[in-house]
Amino acid sequence: MPKTSKPERRDNRRSMGRREPKEFEETTISVDRVTRVVAGGRRMRFRAVVVVGNKKGKVGIGTGKAGEVRTAVEKAVAVAKRNMINIPLVNGGTIPHEVNIKFKAAIIRLVPASEGTGVIAGGAVRVILEHAGVKNILSKRYGTTNKLVNSQALMKGLARLRGAPKNDELEKKEEEAEDEGEKMEVKEVSRKDVDREGNLKG
Repeated sequence: MPKTSKPERRDNRRSMGRREPKEFEETTISVDRVTRVVAGGRRMRFRAVVVVGNKKGKVGIGTGKAGEVRTAVEKAVAVAKRNMINIPLVNGGTIPHEVNIKFKAAIIRLVPASEGTGVIAGGAVRVILEHAGVKNILSKRYGTTNKLVNSQALMKGLARLRGAPKNDELEKKEEEAEDEGEKMEVKEVSRKDVDREGNLKG
């Protein structure tokens, strides 16, 4: 076999060490130890909460449980990628309108901000907004400090933003349902018009 020179070996190692840039960035928000009581005693596991986003308006969160932290994180990443939503960004990276969210014990308020304001948020809220690509926003959190509950509340609030594909489809279906309801006619029927089997007489 032909021998490779030292410079060629170094180049090969460098090319092997280079990783292709990922489409989505992942960040672990929290890892907690949870206990489950079973017949044989207590079962200790880890619960991971992970946020995944492309910083261009697409973001998702997921949770995973496993006996090892690494496995729990991998499960959470897979769930987060399946539950991703699109967020409408306007005016250089802010939300189109104000949103107030209440979920369980968490209350979060999001307000659009002008360019140069930055992300005025903390904890899990800041991490999720940054992964979504939001660059300017004002936020206020009330109630619980639980990272999982705050993350779930924020995702519900982001899904309510007008202009998101998911919301547009829901509004379209509701309008179609209302139109069909207006077209339907209600006709009163007496017992004489119904046979013994409950069918209308011709």
